[in-house]
Amino acid sequence: MTTSKVQKAIRTSYQNLQHQLDNFIPRRAQNYLVAEITKTLCGSYHKSNRVMVAEAGTGIGKSLSYLMSVIPVARFNNRKVVISTATVALQEQLINKDLPLYRRLTDFEFSFTLAKGRQRYCCAEKLAAASGVDGGQMAMFETKPKAKDIDLLKTMYEKLAEGKWDGDRDSWPKPISNELWQMMVSDKHSCNGSMQAHRGCPFQKARSELDKVDVIIANHSLVMSDLSLGGGVILPEPDNTIYVFDEAHHLPQVARDHSSAAASLKGAASWLEKLNQSVSKFSNLTDEKRVARFRNELQNSAQELIPALSQLAKRFDPAQFVDKSYRFEHGELPTWLEEEAKQLKQLSNKLAQSVAKIADLIAERVKDGEIANRLAEPALAELGFYIQRTENLAQVWQLMAQPQPEKGAPLARWLELSDEREGDFIVNVSPLEVGWQLDQQLWSRCVGAVLTSATIRALNSFSFFCRQAGISDKAEDGVQFLALASPFDYPNQAELYIPKMHYEPQMPEFTDHLIERLPELIEEGKANLVLFASYWQMNKTAQALSMLFTKKGWSLQLQGESSRQEIINKHKKLIKIQKTSILFGTGSFSEGLDLPGELLENLIITKIPFGVPTSPVEQAHSEYIQAKGGNPFMQIAVPEASKKLIQSVGRLLRKERDSGRVIILDRRLISKRYGKALLDSLPPFKRNIEY
Repeated sequence: MTTSKVQKAIRTSYQNLQHQLDNFIPRRAQNYLVAEITKTLCGSYHKSNRVMVAEAGTGIGKSLSYLMSVIPVARFNNRKVVISTATVALQEQLINKDLPLYRRLTDFEFSFTLAKGRQRYCCAEKLAAASGVDGGQMAMFETKPKAKDIDLLKTMYEKLAEGKWDGDRDSWPKPISNELWQMMVSDKHSCNGSMQAHRGCPFQKARSELDKVDVIIANHSLVMSDLSLGGGVILPEPDNTIYVFDEAHHLPQVARDHSSAAASLKGAASWLEKLNQSVSKFSNLTDEKRVARFRNELQNSAQELIPALSQLAKRFDPAQFVDKSYRFEHGELPTWLEEEAKQLKQLSNKLAQSVAKIADLIAERVKDGEIANRLAEPALAELGFYIQRTENLAQVWQLMAQPQPEKGAPLARWLELSDEREGDFIVNVSPLEVGWQLDQQLWSRCVGAVLTSATIRALNSFSFFCRQAGISDKAEDGVQFLALASPFDYPNQAELYIPKMHYEPQMPEFTDHLIERLPELIEEGKANLVLFASYWQMNKTAQALSMLFTKKGWSLQLQGESSRQEIINKHKKLIKIQKTSILFGTGSFSEGLDLPGELLENLIITKIPFGVPTSPVEQAHSEYIQAKGGNPFMQIAVPEASKKLIQSVGRLLRKERDSGRVIILDRRLISKRYGKALLDSLPPFKRNIEY
């Protein structure tokens, strides 16, 4: 049961919330969400499995709900909280708005900070070298640097040294170009915490701050990076942490991306040549007796790998490739490639270990004062680059050589033609299912977890998400599920209109028919958003209609022509003076685009957002389901389309007083058997369907 301290803290914060917010309206769904999260995390439902999956519709106030419940539970049980999001926008909302508000509501102290990946921080040593303070500047530039770049680097170095800049890329007052940032960015291989000069670097300082705070805001990618290192390396130990995954529907895809690996053949042979030529230079900075073995292993491995990778590239026939790729069916390699992969796995593992060991020996000598920093730094930075490459190469061939599992899905394995080198191939490996991994690394280890989003269910069921995320939906396993409808009055606030269309989207005539119908569906003097399934269709429609729209005095903006912020700013100005504003967008405009009130009153969705299984991973997943006697379309495509369609229609009503119309131009919602399931999973708008 919940402790009295936790209950009291929640009661106090809720009472204070009523005084803090003007026009505060108590929401039953929000109260219920707070209570259910608290009970789950306090073990009221299951003593060990304290996991909740909650779909909370727009307008419930889910971020404040989980802050009000999770933080007191963690605080009074001496636990850490990690809140993970999929977007920067939500991180900014939590840091700048929600957490400061919640802090004002509580009667106890707590601290919070934003955790960023290493690549957001500069390396003090690299910046010193790039700015020329140690005479190493020119060697770091591939081309002669501009005077303004050198001035900027010197200014940054001075500000960092004076404590007027914390080394965080995002806190520098002006944007820093990628080319310049690469000169100074912190990377895990050249950043050595054992060396005095690195202990006070921006990244190490930021990391030490994480140990002191109660609540850490991260993103899904950073959480997966920490877990892949064993957990507790970047973020707090999972065994002492309560996790909140907001925008949780993105987590399975992020986890899959983190478990994938790719490396080229000729490209790898090329950098291996350079590494082989540099071995003596690195070895000379260490003790000869200790380094000899690792130098020999490195050279032997590299000298076998270079011809092996180059020869392998000659054994593949580009004529067999479809759309620049060749996929091994069911992840099964031909016998000769299986044997080759085992050999390459052994060699690349030995190589990676040798390179890392030589870097350790150099770092040891610096630590013991046997070698000057200025000599070691450039070598360690270069070795860092090679460690990264060798580890990745080893990972690729480890996965390529891995036997197919007796149970569960196989690995997807495929080749791609390289755009950079003629006759070169990129070897790719990716798992199809990562649920077991998430369970092993996270759900079975953490103190508790809350997974939430406005869209987690597909076709009104949690089972599709549970399969992807490795969460059990069996009642006896104790995971709690909650689906809370939005407080919006859908039937009175919005209409779902499905007009008659002569063609369905898969027909070749559909785009021309769409161009013909769109002008009559635009609301004059109002805000319109049209969501397309492809850039090709969006651009063709825009090209055909732009002159007509201009004649009518309507303003059209296309996704990709300007930044999202510029598009929204122009759109706001037009709506303010009651002009007709039309936004054309694709998939990424169907999620995270917030246009409340009069900023969106007419939403047109051109087709059901079915994903096309064009990527080798998606093709391999469909193949696996088919091999098991399943139907990939009904098991993957329809549930995914359901989630995306709910996200798309979710653009219309953002606040309780919003109103408008959703128009869907895809007749398959009426004509196909699966259409009813898709329609029934949408919010209960007033329906206007032309038969």
